Amino acid sequence: MADTVEIVFQPSGRRGRTLAGTTLLAAAQELGVGIEAVCGGKGVCGKCRVIVEEGRFEKLGIASSRGHVSALSPVEEKFFSREELEQGYRLACLAQVNADLVVTVPEESRTAKQVILEQGKTRAYSLNPAVKQYSLTIEPAALDDARDDRQRLLDALAQSYGLEHLTVDYNVLRDLPQVLRQQDWQVTATVWQGQEVIRVVPGREAAPSLGIAIDIGTTTLAAFLCDLTTGELLGRASRMNPEIGYGEDVLARISYAMSNEDGRDKLQQVMLKAISELAAEMTAKIGRKPLEVDEMVLVYNTAMHHFTLGLEPKFMGRSPFVPAVSEPLDIKARDLGIAINPAANIHSLPVEAGFVGPDNVAVLLAEEPYKSDKVKLIIDIGTNGEIDLGNKDRLLSTSCATGPALEGAQIAFGMRAAAGAIERVEIDAETKEPRYKVIGQETWYPELKFTGAQGICGSGIIDVVAALYTAGIISKAGRINGRLETPRVRKDENGRLEYVLAWAEETAIHKDITIKQGDIRAVQLAKGAIYTGAKYLMEKYGIEQVEEVILAGAFGSYINKQSALTLGLFPDCDLDNVKAVGNAAGDGARIALLDIDKRREAASVARQVEFVETAVEPDFQTRFMEALAIPHAKDSFPHLT
Repeated sequence: MADTVEIVFQPSGRRGRTLAGTTLLAAAQELGVGIEAVCGGKGVCGKCRVIVEEGRFEKLGIASSRGHVSALSPVEEKFFSREELEQGYRLACLAQVNADLVVTVPEESRTAKQVILEQGKTRAYSLNPAVKQYSLTIEPAALDDARDDRQRLLDALAQSYGLEHLTVDYNVLRDLPQVLRQQDWQVTATVWQGQEVIRVVPGREAAPSLGIAIDIGTTTLAAFLCDLTTGELLGRASRMNPEIGYGEDVLARISYAMSNEDGRDKLQQVMLKAISELAAEMTAKIGRKPLEVDEMVLVYNTAMHHFTLGLEPKFMGRSPFVPAVSEPLDIKARDLGIAINPAANIHSLPVEAGFVGPDNVAVLLAEEPYKSDKVKLIIDIGTNGEIDLGNKDRLLSTSCATGPALEGAQIAFGMRAAAGAIERVEIDAETKEPRYKVIGQETWYPELKFTGAQGICGSGIIDVVAALYTAGIISKAGRINGRLETPRVRKDENGRLEYVLAWAEETAIHKDITIKQGDIRAVQLAKGAIYTGAKYLMEKYGIEQVEEVILAGAFGSYINKQSALTLGLFPDCDLDNVKAVGNAAGDGARIALLDIDKRREAASVARQVEFVETAVEPDFQTRFMEALAIPHAKDSFPHLT
């Protein structure tokens, strides 16, 4: 038998074995990973750019090396710069895999773009930005007036607007003499927090200052471009988190940073590059430049906070999970290396505690449970889940290691939410036959015979496991019933039971798409973590029933509420009181971008929240095991129909 090797494509998370000597493009096609190949794999178009990763990936169980692919060909050399070659770029159609490998498919090379939720709910925004513009007429220099140009600028700001004791950023000083004289001493000065001049441009009618808010999730990035003068949302952009190539969850990335000498630097550099590219993409769409962005707000979980800011992350991976810094931070763009106005400020919201980071603070800013009479349970569902419970009297929070299963990873045929992903599933309780819908298709199977399905995404995974349970195909413990009279239930090549969701002739990958016993278990582990965390908060708060459940994040907006309750993803609640609010973390980041008073509010709220470390509770394992059952081993769900 020919030698086979293990290969993992990121950020899709698709994994499988392929014959040694297979090109990366062919391996990707075998596994259903979309890579641009306009020339049909002839090495002519240069569109199939991929990155061969270097290092030990503990979570994946793979030691990847650039020596595990064929030597660089002269044809490939002409498509890449020296810097790109040093980063491991190759053409997928020409590079052959010879040993185990982790390969990242960058944004520009992907055929299937992930559906990333950028939109939150409609909210009211107050406008009091950190950055403000001032039109000035400055007194020209003269022989009888020996003031330097900097002092003339500061005197004009003081006389016209009462702004005193200002400093001037070094980058502004470099070109200030020329800028002041370009339009006869008519200028517009941009001032940050009433403290520092960060930009001066010729003319009294300069284009409005721009600001960017970015929600940096473990799996995805969502960015928002705003006019800081009016508060108007000018554009959105999103992409996969480029760090996925170094681990699908934060613990895997912490392990990578610790196991590789340059690991921490790599994680930071790929993120800063992605942030700069998002800024360039959004400003280009409105005819502006990244250098015109004067303020940025970043939110993320605590581990992503450390990776992005280049802080030592290893102590986040061990008890007691203490962050390097919890307070809000203001950092110059040039100090981080983000390609916007070098004098611009990058504001990072505060860390609450442990893995409950600035993204959760942003959710609290958006939903304001601390101002509510009603007790709310807020669940931000992602690879790292955060849970909040409370009202104006008291607020508790915790985090749970949900893992990437609910986003399509760690599932045999799992994939991100992109065209070709099965997103909705129903199963007939009598015939055990499925109906399902694929992203990009309006018609459901079986009405649509060829669905073009390539895999199943998070919302589809929740649906299918709930449907398997209600149809009697799996038990309360999640085990597949092998005694059913249906061809849909069978044994795989390893003798383990699986359910066939889509036959090969219906799919674009020409393989049966199946739900395996291990897939069901992965979903149980994820939902069990969320449920257990929520119940602990309810117990600490002293309530047995929540009045309202708020599902935040992209995943929370796409899942079927009935399926989620059937699984026991959250404690029983009237489904009329279960609401999806979209990307609340992104909304909170925009709120903080447009209103500096909200930044102070965020800092105050972050210190008031009571953090609950559930893993140290003496009965945690018992309660977690009970929560693995569907919907739960003991708790009742009277609102389930």
